[in-house]
Amino acid sequence: LFPNIPELKLHLQTSIDVILTNRAVLDQVLLNLVTNAIKYNDKEQGAVRIYYKEHNQLCEFFIEDDGVGIAEKYHKRIFVIFQTLNDRDSFESTGVGLAIVKKILDSKNQEIKLLSEPGKGSVFSFTWPKY
Repeated sequence: LFPNIPELKLHLQTSIDVILTNRAVLDQVLLNLVTNAIKYNDKEQGAVRIYYKEHNQLCEFFIEDDGVGIAEKYHKRIFVIFQTLNDRDSFESTGVGLAIVKKILDSKNQEIKLLSEPGKGSVFSFTWPKY
């Protein structure tokens, strides 16, 4: 599925409080973000961390990778449908995954943030209501 990464370490925070939500929608957000973290990792031994922090009525989820990273000038562009930063031949990418994430979060009045630099990986974080 991801032939560019011979080995990947996945660090997953296993303890989480109860969240009453539509699981399929949250799964879609997490799946798209984790898939991108894996797909755009250029390391021999890549790593992806998935963790969260609690804030009153919200949880903030983090998907952190040590992959290629994204220049700041592209941080907004990546959330636009059919936009990809790589040649169509480089990766099998439709450019819709992050647009779907953004649309879901916008519909719930939640936000997504990106901290990233080329060569230093990325941290996507998003808020999600607990109830």
